Amino acid sequence: MISKDTIRNIIDAARVEDIISDFVTLKKRGANFLGLCPFHNEKTPSFTVSPSKGIYKCFGCGKAGDSVRFLMEHDQMTYPEALRFLANRYNIEIEESTDYTVDKEAESLKEGLYLINDYAARFFENNLWENEKGRAVALSYLMERGFDEKTIRYFNIGFNPEDYDAFSKSAVEKGYKKELLEKTGLTIIRDNRLIDRFRARVIFPIRNLSGRVIGFGGRTLQPDGKMAKYVNSPESEVYSKSHQLYGLFSAKKSIVKEDEVYLVEGYTDVVSLYQSGVENAVAPLGTSLTEDQIKLIRRYTKNVVLLFDGDAAGTKAALRATDMLLEEGLNVKIVAFPDGQDPDTYSKSHSDDALQKFLKNNQQDFITYRLAVHEDGWQS
Repeated sequence: MISKDTIRNIIDAARVEDIISDFVTLKKRGANFLGLCPFHNEKTPSFTVSPSKGIYKCFGCGKAGDSVRFLMEHDQMTYPEALRFLANRYNIEIEESTDYTVDKEAESLKEGLYLINDYAARFFENNLWENEKGRAVALSYLMERGFDEKTIRYFNIGFNPEDYDAFSKSAVEKGYKKELLEKTGLTIIRDNRLIDRFRARVIFPIRNLSGRVIGFGGRTLQPDGKMAKYVNSPESEVYSKSHQLYGLFSAKKSIVKEDEVYLVEGYTDVVSLYQSGVENAVAPLGTSLTEDQIKLIRRYTKNVVLLFDGDAAGTKAALRATDMLLEEGLNVKIVAFPDGQDPDTYSKSHSDDALQKFLKNNQQDFITYRLAVHEDGWQS
């Protein structure tokens, strides 16, 4: 548990205007700052931030608090998660307390899973760059796909070999408990044997809004089609795929700045767009878009541009997502890619400038898109 002294240091160091300006455009008004409230729809700013008091208050909806409360309300962090996020941001070392309760036991379990996921992300990333097979197979694959070193490192993409227990064996040797390894979903225990869930795969770490690793997506490197193309982490105490969006942690500032989000289908779409200078893209996690994911998007913008594949499956997914987004009151545009293309392949075959112009100049409203689909003879 985080000690009281550490909590005090975090609260003292956190600048409320610094944290909130990541999500709200603030304008100086005397000693305070003023902006549009992120918690309710308004046209006239009523959201006030006071640096001297270290608090915010909306005179429209009544929401108020400090930096910790803002992160809990806006990013749906728990109290400990908000504290750890701020400690990391302001380089404050966390001292742990020895106090213990049932609630703290639950927090301790979550923290254990976070620590294992963090170790796994570092293990996989090290395999990609330092392991001979990782460099020869996985890194070569990524480079051939057009990803450069800077982008690969930015997303902490990694690799796990085909050995059945490469990661699990290493984690146990480092002192991580088998039952916790199983709870993360990284390890499958069968007949007392520890088996890695992700084998012979390129690994994409999935982060929550505070930047902590909560799960993974793994793409097979086997070309024979005998293995599933993608394997994703199962649900856990820290990971629920219907409540998360891949890339949101790194994209949220850009989404707020652009007041627009590009919604794509997969990990590589997000990564490719980022490398091409489009930093406000996110993707559902191995599932269709959910209501909870839409509510997550609404915290940052009401403007969504769908970038789905230009095939029948992509069209069907775009139509379904459009209906859901409109029901939640969001503004929807769709960019139709040429048949057989997607954001990943299109970005690889065009310059950054050409891609960005294509995305801006080919946005259709949902009515125009539906009419075009109907004229093409596609039926849902």
